[in-house]
Amino acid sequence: MENILSKPQYLGKRVRLEKPELLAPAGNLEKLKFAIHYGADAVYIGGQKYGLRSNADNFTFEEMREGVEFAKKYGAKVFVATNIYVHNEDIEGIETYLRSLYEAGITAIIAADPAIIEVAQQTVPLLEVHLSTQQSTLNWQAVKFWKDEGLPRVVLGREASLEEIAEIKNKVEIEIEAFIHGAMCSSISGRCVLSNHFTDRDSNRGGCCQSCRWKYDLFEDGRGSEGNHAEAGQPEALLPGITQLPLFEEEDSAFTMGSKDLCMLEHIPDLIEVGIDSFKIEGRMKSIHYVATVVNVYRQAIDAYFEDPEHYVLKPEWLDELHKAANRPLNTGFFYDTPDHEDHIYEPENKAAPYDFAGLVLEYDESTRIAVIQQRNYFKIGQEIEFFGPKGTFFKQRITEMWDEEGQLIETARHPLQQIHMKVDQPVSYFDMMRKKH
Repeated sequence: MENILSKPQYLGKRVRLEKPELLAPAGNLEKLKFAIHYGADAVYIGGQKYGLRSNADNFTFEEMREGVEFAKKYGAKVFVATNIYVHNEDIEGIETYLRSLYEAGITAIIAADPAIIEVAQQTVPLLEVHLSTQQSTLNWQAVKFWKDEGLPRVVLGREASLEEIAEIKNKVEIEIEAFIHGAMCSSISGRCVLSNHFTDRDSNRGGCCQSCRWKYDLFEDGRGSEGNHAEAGQPEALLPGITQLPLFEEEDSAFTMGSKDLCMLEHIPDLIEVGIDSFKIEGRMKSIHYVATVVNVYRQAIDAYFEDPEHYVLKPEWLDELHKAANRPLNTGFFYDTPDHEDHIYEPENKAAPYDFAGLVLEYDESTRIAVIQQRNYFKIGQEIEFFGPKGTFFKQRITEMWDEEGQLIETARHPLQQIHMKVDQPVSYFDMMRKKH
């Protein structure tokens, strides 16, 4: 495939940070701290209202204030998703909610509905408004429209290609944010109505039940076929005069309609050179281990590129790390080509990541080489574990000895949040993570 950078690309004035912003998801306060500690320049969260992840933990205003204070220590920012499409009953309370976000120290909201955008601009003009991907903005003229409306940033629809992004950056001086890693919607993002139809949960109001990832069997409508009789053992008509004829054998597996996950780690130079200002990772519902691993990898790759662009090389260990947190097969989405049937997952998928978050480093004594580990998942003597962290920590070892808080030798760490003392083969730092393989 021809490299996108051999085509017309962004050549104009850049409206961007010195480096592209690495924007990470944070489903709760703990995930926010991990995302920032592992290298995110900004995080996006959900509040108690007006967001599209109603099943996430989401943040109270008190938690937002604590998250903002933590972010400030690292020079990071906090954005809040207010990206539902508003119904009449949602309008009352928007102004009060947005004022509270601003008072909590939030830098920007991510919005799609003009009702929220207009209220924000009139009520809290110092609160930035970033256009949500829910608007499915894919062309430079639409981007210009939103710039003329006073928005400093547009989050493009996931269907935008690198070539289209290059043209947008050439024609409009505005910050562009794009998803570069995580789950992809099988429909036009946020517009799916399967969830509404099957479960009465509205995708555009935060209730998506991810019905594209359910398991399905395939039937043919037997209505009007000659004879129109169900064979022995086949389902009877669901409606009078209609027979459902199965198009599968009993031993066949049910299929899904979910898409593969997006991963642009192997194409960091293309993303940077085309002029994308913010690299967005999807996954507010993901685990701490997932968020920390993915942010850590992209942080290393972006920094390595800017240290020496001419000699930048993708490190195989970065890909290995991503696969330890990946839930589904990966592809490059719409950046280079339109996905086809090979970019969807039809076979039953093994969603479990191959590694579990087992412990968090709280302390390390250089003289004794003993670390204090906060237990997050069961582990035991003799088990192989890995340590990794934002300062380049990475090594494997077997657990040989460990003690509880009273100094008693123990064989297993089975109690949540228990503080375990154990010997480690190499130095570790506060907030390094310990993981184990399934």
